[in-house]
Amino acid sequence: MKPALVCRIMAALGCVIILESHPAGDAAELSPPGYTLNQVVQLALQHNPMMNGAEAVLEQSQSQRVTAGAYLNPTITGSAGRGSIREPSTGVSITERTITVEQPLEWLGKRTARQRAADAGVAGALAGVDETKVLVMTDVKGAFFQLLLAQQDAQLARENLKTVEDLVKLVSARVSTREAPKFELVKATVELQKTRKDLARADNALLVARAKLNTVTGKALGESFAIQGEFETVRSGLDLRVLTDQALDRHPALRRQQKAVEQAEFTIEQERASRMPNVAVIGQYHREAGDESVTAGLSVPLPLWYRRQGEIGTAMGAHRRAQAERARVQQELEQTITQHFQEVRTAQEQMQVFEQGLLYQAKEAFDIAQFSFRHGVASLLEVIDAQRVYRQTLLEYAQARADHSIALARLERAVGGLP
Repeated sequence: MKPALVCRIMAALGCVIILESHPAGDAAELSPPGYTLNQVVQLALQHNPMMNGAEAVLEQSQSQRVTAGAYLNPTITGSAGRGSIREPSTGVSITERTITVEQPLEWLGKRTARQRAADAGVAGALAGVDETKVLVMTDVKGAFFQLLLAQQDAQLARENLKTVEDLVKLVSARVSTREAPKFELVKATVELQKTRKDLARADNALLVARAKLNTVTGKALGESFAIQGEFETVRSGLDLRVLTDQALDRHPALRRQQKAVEQAEFTIEQERASRMPNVAVIGQYHREAGDESVTAGLSVPLPLWYRRQGEIGTAMGAHRRAQAERARVQQELEQTITQHFQEVRTAQEQMQVFEQGLLYQAKEAFDIAQFSFRHGVASLLEVIDAQRVYRQTLLEYAQARADHSIALARLERAVGGLP
Protein backbone atom coordinates (compact mmCIF):
# COMPACT_ATOMS: atom_id res chain seq x y z
CA MET A 1 0.00 0.00 0.00
CA LYS A 2 1.31 3.48 -0.85
CA PRO A 3 2.76 5.28 2.21
CA ALA A 4 1.23 8.63 1.28
CA LEU A 5 -2.24 7.12 1.06
CA VAL A 6 -1.76 5.32 4.36
CA CYS A 7 -0.91 8.64 6.02
CA ARG A 8 -4.00 10.29 4.58
CA ILE A 9 -6.25 7.47 5.72
CA MET A 10 -4.73 7.41 9.20
CA ALA A 11 -5.26 11.15 9.44
CA ALA A 12 -8.88 10.68 8.38
CA LEU A 13 -9.33 8.12 11.09
CA GLY A 14 -7.91 10.48 13.67
CA CYS A 15 -4.94 8.50 14.96
CA VAL A 16 -4.29 11.30 17.42
CA ILE A 17 -7.69 12.37 18.65
CA ILE A 18 -8.83 15.26 20.73
CA LEU A 19 -12.38 14.56 21.74
CA GLU A 20 -14.27 17.73 22.50
CA SER A 21 -16.77 17.78 25.31
CA HIS A 22 -19.45 19.54 23.25
CA PRO A 23 -21.16 18.60 19.98
CA ALA A 24 -19.78 19.85 16.69
CA GLY A 25 -22.01 22.89 16.83
CA ASP A 26 -19.92 24.27 19.71
CA ALA A 27 -16.66 24.00 17.79
CA ALA A 28 -16.14 27.73 18.11
CA GLU A 29 -15.65 27.31 21.85
CA LEU A 30 -12.23 26.39 23.12
CA SER A 31 -12.12 22.72 24.11
CA PRO A 32 -10.50 21.78 27.43
CA PRO A 33 -7.06 20.17 27.36
CA GLY A 34 -7.29 16.48 26.55
CA TYR A 35 -6.60 13.77 29.12
CA THR A 36 -4.13 11.11 28.03
CA LEU A 37 -4.77 7.45 28.77
CA ASN A 38 -2.25 7.43 31.62
CA GLN A 39 -3.89 10.46 33.21
CA VAL A 40 -7.32 8.86 33.03
CA VAL A 41 -5.94 5.66 34.57
CA GLN A 42 -4.44 7.59 37.48
CA LEU A 43 -7.74 9.39 38.10
CA ALA A 44 -9.57 6.07 38.11
CA LEU A 45 -7.12 4.52 40.58
CA GLN A 46 -7.79 7.45 42.91
CA HIS A 47 -11.58 7.72 42.57
CA ASN A 48 -13.00 4.41 41.34
CA PRO A 49 -15.27 2.83 44.02
CA MET A 50 -13.70 -0.57 43.40
CA MET A 51 -10.32 0.81 44.53
CA ASN A 52 -11.91 2.37 47.59
CA GLY A 53 -13.47 -0.98 48.45
CA ALA A 54 -10.20 -2.90 48.04
CA GLU A 55 -8.33 -0.39 50.20
CA ALA A 56 -11.06 -0.64 52.85
CA VAL A 57 -10.61 -4.43 52.93
CA LEU A 58 -6.87 -3.91 53.43
CA GLU A 59 -7.51 -1.48 56.28
CA GLN A 60 -9.88 -3.99 57.86
CA SER A 61 -7.28 -6.78 57.59
CA GLN A 62 -4.61 -4.60 59.16
CA SER A 63 -6.91 -3.87 62.10
CA GLN A 64 -7.63 -7.58 62.47
CA ARG A 65 -3.88 -8.18 62.66
CA VAL A 66 -3.67 -5.77 65.59
CA THR A 67 -6.47 -7.69 67.29
CA ALA A 68 -4.77 -11.02 66.63
CA GLY A 69 -1.56 -9.90 68.34
CA ALA A 70 -3.24 -8.51 71.45
CA TYR A 71 -2.84 -10.18 74.85
CA LEU A 72 -5.85 -11.04 76.98
CA ASN A 73 -6.87 -8.32 79.42
CA PRO A 74 -6.99 -8.90 83.18
CA THR A 75 -10.17 -8.65 85.24
CA ILE A 76 -10.39 -6.78 88.55
CA THR A 77 -13.33 -7.40 90.84
CA GLY A 78 -13.94 -5.47 94.07
CA SER A 79 -16.63 -5.87 96.69
CA ALA A 80 -17.32 -4.35 100.07
CA GLY A 81 -19.96 -4.88 102.74
CA ARG A 82 -20.89 -3.92 106.28
CA GLY A 83 -22.73 -6.09 108.76
CA SER A 84 -23.45 -6.36 112.50
CA ILE A 85 -23.02 -9.15 115.01
CA ARG A 86 -25.10 -8.52 118.12
CA GLU A 87 -24.24 -10.11 121.43
CA PRO A 88 -26.39 -9.90 124.53
CA SER A 89 -24.31 -7.12 126.06
CA THR A 90 -22.82 -5.18 123.06
CA GLY A 91 -23.28 -4.87 119.31
CA VAL A 92 -20.28 -5.11 116.99
CA SER A 93 -20.28 -3.85 113.37
CA ILE A 94 -18.01 -5.65 110.89
CA THR A 95 -16.76 -4.23 107.55
CA GLU A 96 -15.65 -6.65 104.80
CA ARG A 97 -13.62 -5.78 101.67
CA THR A 98 -12.47 -8.07 98.86
CA ILE A 99 -10.40 -7.33 95.74
CA THR A 100 -9.83 -10.06 93.15
CA VAL A 101 -7.47 -9.83 90.17
CA GLU A 102 -7.70 -12.44 87.41
CA GLN A 103 -5.28 -12.65 84.47
CA PRO A 104 -6.09 -15.22 81.79
CA LEU A 105 -3.08 -16.76 80.03
CA GLU A 106 -3.31 -18.48 76.68
CA TRP A 107 -0.85 -20.96 75.33
CA LEU A 108 1.76 -19.41 73.07
CA GLY A 109 0.74 -21.52 70.07
CA LYS A 110 -2.72 -19.95 69.96
CA ARG A 111 -1.49 -16.39 69.63
CA THR A 112 1.23 -17.36 67.14
CA ALA A 113 -1.22 -19.18 64.86
CA ARG A 114 -3.72 -16.34 65.15
CA GLN A 115 -1.04 -13.80 64.17
CA ARG A 116 0.08 -15.91 61.21
CA ALA A 117 -3.50 -16.17 59.99
CA ALA A 118 -3.90 -12.41 60.31
CA ASP A 119 -0.61 -11.78 58.47
CA ALA A 120 -1.81 -14.01 55.63
CA GLY A 121 -5.05 -12.03 55.58
CA VAL A 122 -3.15 -8.75 55.21
CA ALA A 123 -0.98 -10.22 52.43
CA GLY A 124 -4.13 -11.44 50.68
CA ALA A 125 -5.72 -8.00 50.99
CA LEU A 126 -2.60 -6.40 49.49
CA ALA A 127 -2.82 -8.82 46.56
CA GLY A 128 -6.51 -7.91 46.31
CA VAL A 129 -5.58 -4.24 45.95
CA ASP A 130 -3.16 -5.13 43.14
CA GLU A 131 -5.83 -7.28 41.49
CA THR A 132 -8.34 -4.46 41.68
CA LYS A 133 -5.82 -2.09 40.11
CA VAL A 134 -5.47 -4.45 37.16
CA LEU A 135 -9.26 -4.71 36.80
CA VAL A 136 -9.77 -0.94 36.98
CA MET A 137 -6.98 -0.30 34.47
CA THR A 138 -8.59 -2.77 32.07
CA ASP A 139 -12.00 -1.13 32.46
CA VAL A 140 -10.49 2.31 31.86
CA LYS A 141 -8.55 1.21 28.78
CA GLY A 142 -11.61 -0.51 27.33
CA ALA A 143 -13.77 2.59 27.88
CA PHE A 144 -11.01 4.86 26.56
CA PHE A 145 -10.59 2.91 23.32
CA GLN A 146 -14.35 2.64 22.88
CA LEU A 147 -14.51 6.41 23.16
CA LEU A 148 -11.79 6.79 20.53
CA LEU A 149 -13.77 4.48 18.26
CA ALA A 150 -17.00 6.41 18.87
CA GLN A 151 -15.19 9.65 18.05
CA GLN A 152 -13.91 8.21 14.78
CA ASP A 153 -17.37 6.87 13.95
CA ALA A 154 -18.90 10.33 14.50
CA GLN A 155 -16.10 11.98 12.53
CA LEU A 156 -16.62 9.62 9.59
CA ALA A 157 -20.38 10.18 9.76
CA ARG A 158 -19.89 13.95 9.54
CA GLU A 159 -17.50 13.60 6.63
CA ASN A 160 -19.96 11.28 4.94
CA LEU A 161 -22.76 13.79 5.46
CA LYS A 162 -20.65 16.53 3.85
CA THR A 163 -19.92 14.27 0.86
CA VAL A 164 -23.59 13.42 0.36
CA GLU A 165 -24.63 17.06 0.73
CA ASP A 166 -22.18 17.99 -2.03
CA LEU A 167 -23.56 15.14 -4.11
CA VAL A 168 -27.13 16.40 -3.65
CA LYS A 169 -26.07 19.88 -4.78
CA LEU A 170 -24.45 18.43 -7.88
CA VAL A 171 -27.46 16.27 -8.75
CA SER A 172 -29.82 19.19 -8.11
CA ALA A 173 -27.84 21.35 -10.53
CA ARG A 174 -27.95 18.62 -13.16
CA VAL A 175 -31.70 18.15 -12.74
CA SER A 176 -32.27 21.90 -13.09
CA THR A 177 -30.37 21.86 -16.40
CA ARG A 178 -32.14 18.65 -17.48
CA GLU A 179 -28.85 16.76 -17.57
CA ALA A 180 -30.23 14.19 -15.12
CA PRO A 181 -33.71 12.82 -14.41
CA LYS A 182 -35.57 14.04 -11.34
CA PHE A 183 -35.65 10.59 -9.71
CA GLU A 184 -31.84 10.84 -9.23
CA LEU A 185 -32.42 13.87 -7.01
CA VAL A 186 -35.02 11.86 -5.08
CA LYS A 187 -32.52 9.05 -4.58
CA ALA A 188 -29.82 11.49 -3.49
CA THR A 189 -32.23 13.14 -1.03
CA VAL A 190 -33.15 9.76 0.45
CA GLU A 191 -29.45 8.97 0.86
CA LEU A 192 -28.99 12.33 2.58
CA GLN A 193 -31.70 11.50 5.12
CA LYS A 194 -30.06 8.12 5.79
CA THR A 195 -26.74 9.86 6.32
CA ARG A 196 -28.27 12.28 8.83
CA LYS A 197 -29.84 9.37 10.65
CA ASP A 198 -26.46 7.62 10.80
CA LEU A 199 -24.85 10.77 12.21
CA ALA A 200 -27.51 10.93 14.93
CA ARG A 201 -26.74 7.31 15.83
CA ALA A 202 -23.00 8.01 15.95
CA ASP A 203 -23.46 11.10 18.12
CA ASN A 204 -25.61 9.14 20.56
CA ALA A 205 -23.00 6.38 20.73
CA LEU A 206 -20.42 9.06 21.43
CA LEU A 207 -22.41 10.39 24.39
CA VAL A 208 -22.79 6.88 25.80
CA ALA A 209 -19.06 6.20 25.45
CA ARG A 210 -18.24 9.48 27.20
CA ALA A 211 -20.54 8.64 30.09
CA LYS A 212 -19.01 5.19 30.47
CA LEU A 213 -15.45 6.53 30.66
CA ASN A 214 -16.51 9.13 33.20
CA THR A 215 -18.19 6.42 35.27
CA VAL A 216 -15.15 4.14 35.50
CA THR A 217 -13.12 7.11 36.78
CA GLY A 218 -15.60 7.70 39.57
CA LYS A 219 -16.93 10.84 37.83
CA ALA A 220 -13.47 12.43 38.25
CA LEU A 221 -13.45 13.70 34.65
CA GLY A 222 -16.50 15.88 35.22
CA GLU A 223 -19.16 16.83 32.72
CA SER A 224 -16.84 18.73 30.39
CA PHE A 225 -13.70 16.88 29.40
CA ALA A 226 -11.63 15.88 26.41
CA ILE A 227 -9.26 13.00 25.72
CA GLN A 228 -6.33 12.57 23.41
CA GLY A 229 -4.49 9.42 22.44
CA GLU A 230 -4.00 6.62 19.98
CA PHE A 231 -4.96 3.00 19.63
CA GLU A 232 -2.35 0.48 20.70
CA THR A 233 0.32 -0.47 18.21
CA VAL A 234 1.00 -4.09 17.29
CA ARG A 235 2.98 -5.93 19.97
CA SER A 236 5.55 -8.29 18.53
CA GLY A 237 7.14 -11.17 20.38
CA LEU A 238 4.15 -12.14 22.53
CA ASP A 239 4.38 -15.84 23.40
CA LEU A 240 1.43 -17.72 24.86
CA ARG A 241 3.50 -20.07 27.02
CA VAL A 242 5.64 -17.25 28.41
CA LEU A 243 2.56 -15.18 29.24
CA THR A 244 0.87 -18.15 30.93
CA ASP A 245 3.95 -18.93 33.04
CA GLN A 246 4.19 -15.27 34.03
CA ALA A 247 0.56 -15.22 35.13
CA LEU A 248 0.89 -18.42 37.17
CA ASP A 249 3.97 -17.02 38.84
CA ARG A 250 2.80 -13.56 39.89
CA HIS A 251 -0.82 -12.80 39.01
CA PRO A 252 -2.40 -10.96 41.97
CA ALA A 253 -5.55 -13.09 41.83
CA LEU A 254 -3.49 -16.25 42.36
CA ARG A 255 -1.43 -14.56 45.08
CA ARG A 256 -4.65 -13.58 46.83
CA GLN A 257 -6.00 -17.12 46.62
CA GLN A 258 -2.70 -18.57 47.85
CA LYS A 259 -2.82 -16.30 50.90
CA ALA A 260 -6.40 -17.42 51.51
CA VAL A 261 -5.15 -21.03 51.57
CA GLU A 262 -2.37 -20.11 54.00
CA GLN A 263 -4.79 -18.19 56.20
CA ALA A 264 -7.06 -21.24 56.34
CA GLU A 265 -4.09 -23.45 57.28
CA PHE A 266 -3.13 -21.18 60.17
CA THR A 267 -6.77 -21.06 61.27
CA ILE A 268 -6.76 -24.85 61.53
CA GLU A 269 -3.58 -24.63 63.58
CA GLN A 270 -5.18 -22.01 65.80
CA GLU A 271 -8.31 -24.10 66.40
CA ARG A 272 -6.25 -27.16 67.25
CA ALA A 273 -4.18 -25.14 69.69
CA SER A 274 -7.40 -23.85 71.23
CA ARG A 275 -8.17 -27.36 72.46
CA MET A 276 -5.70 -26.56 75.23
CA PRO A 277 -7.74 -24.41 77.63
CA ASN A 278 -6.58 -21.03 78.84
CA VAL A 279 -5.29 -20.81 82.40
CA ALA A 280 -6.39 -17.96 84.64
CA VAL A 281 -4.07 -16.79 87.41
CA ILE A 282 -6.11 -15.41 90.33
CA GLY A 283 -4.96 -13.20 93.20
CA GLN A 284 -7.24 -12.06 95.98
CA TYR A 285 -6.96 -9.65 98.90
CA HIS A 286 -9.53 -9.99 101.70
CA ARG A 287 -10.01 -7.87 104.84
CA GLU A 288 -12.61 -8.59 107.49
CA ALA A 289 -12.90 -7.40 111.08
CA GLY A 290 -9.28 -6.31 111.18
CA ASP A 291 -8.03 -9.56 109.70
CA GLU A 292 -6.30 -9.54 106.29
CA SER A 293 -5.51 -12.34 103.87
CA VAL A 294 -3.91 -12.68 100.47
CA THR A 295 -4.58 -15.74 98.38
CA ALA A 296 -3.50 -16.91 94.94
CA GLY A 297 -4.80 -19.64 92.67
CA LEU A 298 -5.38 -20.99 89.18
CA SER A 299 -8.55 -21.51 87.20
CA VAL A 300 -8.35 -24.21 84.51
CA PRO A 301 -11.38 -25.29 82.42
CA LEU A 302 -11.60 -29.03 81.86
CA PRO A 303 -12.47 -29.89 78.23
CA LEU A 304 -13.91 -33.28 79.04
CA TRP A 305 -16.95 -33.33 76.79
CA TYR A 306 -16.06 -30.96 73.95
CA ARG A 307 -12.65 -30.24 72.40
CA ARG A 308 -13.61 -27.83 69.58
CA GLN A 309 -14.34 -30.58 67.07
CA GLY A 310 -16.88 -28.36 65.32
CA GLU A 311 -14.53 -25.38 64.93
CA ILE A 312 -11.71 -27.61 63.68
CA GLY A 313 -14.01 -29.25 61.13
CA THR A 314 -15.24 -25.86 59.95
CA ALA A 315 -11.67 -24.61 59.53
CA MET A 316 -10.69 -27.72 57.56
CA GLY A 317 -13.68 -27.27 55.28
CA ALA A 318 -12.71 -23.64 54.70
CA HIS A 319 -9.18 -24.80 53.84
CA ARG A 320 -10.43 -27.26 51.23
CA ARG A 321 -12.72 -24.60 49.78
CA ALA A 322 -9.80 -22.16 49.51
CA GLN A 323 -7.70 -24.80 47.73
CA ALA A 324 -10.52 -25.50 45.28
CA GLU A 325 -10.98 -21.78 44.61
CA ARG A 326 -7.26 -21.40 43.95
CA ALA A 327 -7.39 -24.24 41.42
CA ARG A 328 -10.47 -22.72 39.77
CA VAL A 329 -8.83 -19.30 39.45
CA GLN A 330 -5.71 -20.86 37.95
CA GLN A 331 -7.69 -22.81 35.35
CA GLU A 332 -9.77 -19.75 34.53
CA LEU A 333 -6.65 -17.63 34.08
CA GLU A 334 -5.10 -20.16 31.70
CA GLN A 335 -8.29 -20.30 29.63
CA THR A 336 -8.70 -16.51 29.63
CA ILE A 337 -5.09 -15.91 28.59
CA THR A 338 -5.50 -18.28 25.64
CA GLN A 339 -8.77 -16.61 24.62
CA HIS A 340 -7.47 -13.04 24.72
CA PHE A 341 -4.17 -14.04 23.10
CA GLN A 342 -6.12 -15.40 20.13
CA GLU A 343 -8.28 -12.27 20.07
CA VAL A 344 -5.13 -10.15 19.80
CA ARG A 345 -3.80 -12.27 16.93
CA THR A 346 -7.15 -12.19 15.11
CA ALA A 347 -7.37 -8.40 15.41
CA GLN A 348 -3.81 -8.04 14.14
CA GLU A 349 -4.58 -10.22 11.12
CA GLN A 350 -7.68 -8.15 10.37
CA MET A 351 -5.67 -4.94 10.58
CA GLN A 352 -3.13 -6.36 8.14
CA VAL A 353 -5.89 -7.15 5.62
CA PHE A 354 -6.99 -3.51 5.67
CA GLU A 355 -3.46 -2.07 5.59
CA GLN A 356 -2.19 -4.37 2.84
CA GLY A 357 -4.72 -3.36 0.23
CA LEU A 358 -8.35 -3.14 1.31
CA LEU A 359 -8.17 0.50 2.40
CA TYR A 360 -6.42 1.51 -0.81
CA GLN A 361 -8.85 -0.41 -3.01
CA ALA A 362 -11.92 1.09 -1.32
CA LYS A 363 -10.50 4.62 -1.55
CA GLU A 364 -9.52 4.14 -5.19
CA ALA A 365 -12.96 2.79 -6.10
CA PHE A 366 -14.65 5.77 -4.45
CA ASP A 367 -12.36 8.29 -6.18
CA ILE A 368 -12.97 6.66 -9.57
CA ALA A 369 -16.75 6.61 -9.01
CA GLN A 370 -16.76 10.29 -8.05
CA PHE A 371 -14.63 11.27 -11.04
CA SER A 372 -16.73 9.21 -13.41
CA PHE A 373 -20.00 10.62 -12.08
CA ARG A 374 -18.80 14.22 -12.43
CA HIS A 375 -17.97 13.47 -16.06
CA GLY A 376 -21.26 11.75 -16.75
CA VAL A 377 -19.85 8.23 -17.04
CA ALA A 378 -20.96 6.61 -13.76
CA SER A 379 -24.48 6.57 -12.34
CA LEU A 380 -25.57 8.06 -9.04
CA LEU A 381 -26.17 4.57 -7.64
CA GLU A 382 -22.58 3.60 -8.38
CA VAL A 383 -21.28 6.64 -6.54
CA ILE A 384 -23.51 5.98 -3.53
CA ASP A 385 -22.45 2.35 -3.39
CA ALA A 386 -18.75 3.22 -3.64
CA GLN A 387 -19.14 5.89 -0.99
CA ARG A 388 -20.89 3.43 1.37
CA VAL A 389 -18.21 0.79 0.83
CA TYR A 390 -15.42 3.25 1.50
CA ARG A 391 -16.98 4.61 4.67
CA GLN A 392 -17.78 1.11 5.92
CA THR A 393 -14.20 0.03 5.20
CA LEU A 394 -12.81 2.93 7.21
CA LEU A 395 -15.18 2.18 10.07
CA GLU A 396 -14.34 -1.53 10.06
CA TYR A 397 -10.65 -0.69 10.10
CA ALA A 398 -11.18 1.57 13.10
CA GLN A 399 -13.19 -1.22 14.74
CA ALA A 400 -10.34 -3.69 14.12
CA ARG A 401 -7.86 -1.30 15.73
CA ALA A 402 -10.17 -0.78 18.70
CA ASP A 403 -10.68 -4.55 19.04
CA HIS A 404 -6.91 -5.04 18.99
CA SER A 405 -6.37 -2.41 21.69
CA ILE A 406 -9.14 -3.77 23.92
CA ALA A 407 -7.92 -7.36 23.44
CA LEU A 408 -4.44 -6.27 24.52
CA ALA A 409 -5.89 -4.64 27.63
CA ARG A 410 -7.82 -7.80 28.49
CA LEU A 411 -4.74 -9.93 27.87
CA GLU A 412 -2.82 -7.65 30.21
CA ARG A 413 -5.50 -8.17 32.85
CA ALA A 414 -5.39 -11.94 32.41
CA VAL A 415 -1.59 -12.03 32.66
CA GLY A 416 -1.35 -9.46 35.43
CA GLY A 417 0.76 -7.10 33.29
CA LEU A 418 2.36 -7.46 29.87
CA PRO A 419 6.14 -7.50 29.52
